[in-house]
Amino acid sequence: MEARPRRPNGRLMSVGIVLALIWTLLGYRLTIVQGADAEAFAAQGLQQRLERRTLAADRGTIVDRDGRELAVTVDSTTVYANPMEIEDPVAVARVLAPLVGREVRDVLDDLGTDTEFVYIARQLDPSVAEPVREADLAGVYLLTEPKRVYPAGALAAHVVGFVRSDDNIGLEGLELYYDAELAGRPGSLLVERDPRGLAIPQGEYRVEPAEPGSDLVLTIKSEIQFAATEALAAALERTGAAAGSVVVIDPETGEILAMVNLPTYDPNARGDIPAEALRNRAVTDVFEPGSTQKVVTISGALETGLVGPGSPFEIPEEIAIQDTVFEDFTEHGDVLTVTEIVTYSSNLGTILIGEELGARRLHTYMSAFGQGAVTGVDFPGEAPGVLRAPEDWCLATCVAGTSIGYHVSVTALQMAMVYATVANDGVWVQPHLVSEIVRADGTREGFDGIERRVLSAVTAAQMRSMLQAVVELGTGALAAVPGYRVGGKTGTTERYVEAEQAYSDDDVVASFIGMAPIADPRVVVAVVLDSPVRDATGGRGAAPVFSAVTLAALNQLGVVPDAG
Repeated sequence: MEARPRRPNGRLMSVGIVLALIWTLLGYRLTIVQGADAEAFAAQGLQQRLERRTLAADRGTIVDRDGRELAVTVDSTTVYANPMEIEDPVAVARVLAPLVGREVRDVLDDLGTDTEFVYIARQLDPSVAEPVREADLAGVYLLTEPKRVYPAGALAAHVVGFVRSDDNIGLEGLELYYDAELAGRPGSLLVERDPRGLAIPQGEYRVEPAEPGSDLVLTIKSEIQFAATEALAAALERTGAAAGSVVVIDPETGEILAMVNLPTYDPNARGDIPAEALRNRAVTDVFEPGSTQKVVTISGALETGLVGPGSPFEIPEEIAIQDTVFEDFTEHGDVLTVTEIVTYSSNLGTILIGEELGARRLHTYMSAFGQGAVTGVDFPGEAPGVLRAPEDWCLATCVAGTSIGYHVSVTALQMAMVYATVANDGVWVQPHLVSEIVRADGTREGFDGIERRVLSAVTAAQMRSMLQAVVELGTGALAAVPGYRVGGKTGTTERYVEAEQAYSDDDVVASFIGMAPIADPRVVVAVVLDSPVRDATGGRGAAPVFSAVTLAALNQLGVVPDAG
């Protein structure tokens, strides 16, 4: 019997077809991987093995004019972990937490994250981190990070400012204003690692070094800064003032020798500092200057030739304009010369002079002295103050009020610059806090500010003579400085309460601004007390601060006492 041909096994054929397709796909895939896209896949594999890390640059140092360090960068130790390498997170957390000063549950939360990197503690003192190193915990590592430290503590804190703790980016003060110069340029590290995290011999390894930041040399003299801080602190205790500022300037150069604000803070310990304590009030806070503004009014009248130092004015008992009554608060004769108007701080006499000067010319001199505009000081957040255009002044009381320091808002620095202009023979010189920027390569960039003439040298000298009389014969007697002839002006201003749209009956700003030695001023000192409750006038509250600070400044600068 003839044998029938065997039918193909369908199952075997299916398997064969599937295997053939698989081998075809594998061959195609191998062709792609090892041929057409070989370079792309090799690059992708390399990227998975490469570890990139930014190398922080050393932030520039900030020093005072004599080279004392006010802000430096030091090495600190940061503790981090790779949770994927930790087999018993609970045990590790119990050991690690007390070593870094954290709660066990908080550290355990960090170790429980699905990541290969988590910070445990940042910027520890190396001695504090040493027990972590000795514990030798699997999956826990240490690295060195730069940390910003302020050796002088609260001294000059409002000037220097501070940085953000985790990345050293400037947040306040000169640290913020000069952040780009101080920060430098970060570097980079590129290393090829195997799956266990070990560096692969002969693998990729590239280091681009960080470029250190520039150093800043300040105009601040620490001894004068300290003396001003001590004198202002004593005044706040004596008067009960809520806050205060002192500014000390070299009128010829515009260099700020001291800038103090109280209350203050320690930039090394900023945990619970109220926001108001962070303000550099001398630059950011505005107030109505009161009688210290009379220098602007009188100077303008002298400069335009409307009056001379001996020009007499018959002083009334009061000046009533609509519902506002102006009066004097010191006893004097019925007729006062311009010099006596300044000496006895006569509101009425100054108003009479201001009315002769007129709104437009008064505004011109206020603008020339820098009121209503920022001084351009190298500090962030400077307030321009408020000076309205003369056409916006009220027709009744604005000239009178502005002449004696109302209807205009200024900063302590702006008013210090008014007096610095008088001290510098009528030339306004831009104030500044940084005298030099020292680059990483050693090159230096000095400050190049602007100057402008506001008054003639003759007018400035006449004004200085009048300010000397204020201290020797008038309202500024407590500003006298032993061994030196000085001049200045008191100011007491009722604080305007916005909520009530009226001036307070008992809340004032007391100030004194002056210069020394009067014949050739080396320093201008401005003192502002916010809301004193005792000795609540410029003459009693602020003038003694001027005396103490000026004496310390002159001694530190080596200024020889006046003869006789």
